[in-house]
Amino acid sequence: MTRSRSRLEDLQLQNSTLKKLNKPSDDPVGSAKILEVRTDKVNNDQFQSNAKIAQAFLENTDAALEDLSDVVMRAKEIAIGQSSAASSTPESRLGVSEEVSQLFQRAIGTANRRIGDRYLFGGFKNDAHPVDSDGNYHGDKGEMMIEIGREVYIGMNVPGHQVFNTSPENSADHEAIETRSLEEQKLQQQKEDIKEQKKPEPVRRLATEGMEEKSGTPNVNLFEELKALRIGLLTGDQSAIRGTLERFDDLLGKVVSTRAKIGSRIQGIQGNINTMERHNVSNAQLSSSIEDADMTQIVSDMAKEETVFKSSLASSKHLIQPTLLDFLR
Repeated sequence: MTRSRSRLEDLQLQNSTLKKLNKPSDDPVGSAKILEVRTDKVNNDQFQSNAKIAQAFLENTDAALEDLSDVVMRAKEIAIGQSSAASSTPESRLGVSEEVSQLFQRAIGTANRRIGDRYLFGGFKNDAHPVDSDGNYHGDKGEMMIEIGREVYIGMNVPGHQVFNTSPENSADHEAIETRSLEEQKLQQQKEDIKEQKKPEPVRRLATEGMEEKSGTPNVNLFEELKALRIGLLTGDQSAIRGTLERFDDLLGKVVSTRAKIGSRIQGIQGNINTMERHNVSNAQLSSSIEDADMTQIVSDMAKEETVFKSSLASSKHLIQPTLLDFLR
């Protein structure tokens, strides 16, 4: 009778919770698997959150690059229109030079665009605008890697010096980054020497020793070309104006290739998100098969146990000896 009542209580608990596993002792192996599935889901939820952050950052970067491509194409249109004497006059050149100035300011604003508290093109540096009003790059080469899956990392940004230059390793921006890196190393070593009360030792040129040798590929800088076009328009130097055409083509090709790289990353992130969603569905199905109760079976078992319990009560009633109260009835 006690066993029957305990079994009936278990069935009533399963009926109320709709779970056949309510404590680890119900099924130790199944409980361990359920814990593993839940842990996996928590990890996947965090990876999905990371992936969506990276996707938003890359999509904003792609939008910024689209604006830069519009700037380059419009600058090229101006250069084509003012590159010959037949279609150019001093008045027209003066007028479009103002538009080039606006394009320059638009490019600066796009280069300094940010999402939240992070600049899109500043690398690791977020304490100041990556590009100043003269078009000089003050960011670094940092690429922010974010984990979007177990041991799966992806870069969520593109450093600005790779966007604004056709040959980044040969650019003045690259040299400025290396110079700042060396200065930071010197300052850090001096602080450590002072802290340890040592005589400062010469700093090895770690930043410059590792610099790649410059190739023969000439670099084209976006901001410098816009300046060159404006100067050519103001001075009426049509040869200089024509000289910018090919370089604007190179810049446009660089922006397009960078957008293609970002597009590939976005596609990879989206595919990873879809994979994790399918994995979560599979885990939910597995968890349900282990943990959820079969209500049809529970109702049937409860009916059986109730019948057994009532039969036990009826049988035990006849075993109880009559008392004085039974005779007084």
